[in-house]
Amino acid sequence: MPTALAVDESTLPVERWDDPARGTIRFRTLFSAPDTDSDEITCGVAMMAAGETFALHSHPQAEVYFGLEGEGEVMIDGTPHRLAPGIALYIPGGAVHGVPVAQAPLRWFYCFGTDSFADVRYSFLHETDPVT
Repeated sequence: MPTALAVDESTLPVERWDDPARGTIRFRTLFSAPDTDSDEITCGVAMMAAGETFALHSHPQAEVYFGLEGEGEVMIDGTPHRLAPGIALYIPGGAVHGVPVAQAPLRWFYCFGTDSFADVRYSFLHETDPVT
């Protein structure tokens, strides 16, 4: 059984997608098994500079964004939603969402109800073959 633990975001590596078509967003994973002795939750901090992108995508898990710094627009199922310090966004599982382009620096906390980041199966719209 996991025990309580603390992590310091500033000591964690900055990650990004291998394929820049998925976005130039950067993130630090705070809790994710097996890297941390945790279960039932995966979370981290996402960071975008002005001009960076996070391509539209979906995944089966619901997700929460909580604004930490800056202000930006998150598209969720075609509707823009403001993200800023103190604002929480609930993104239902399967909803198509992303940040097409950050107009200014933006930083937010994100959280999934799953053991590991590896459990989150991203489906990016630009990678999906059209139905014929």
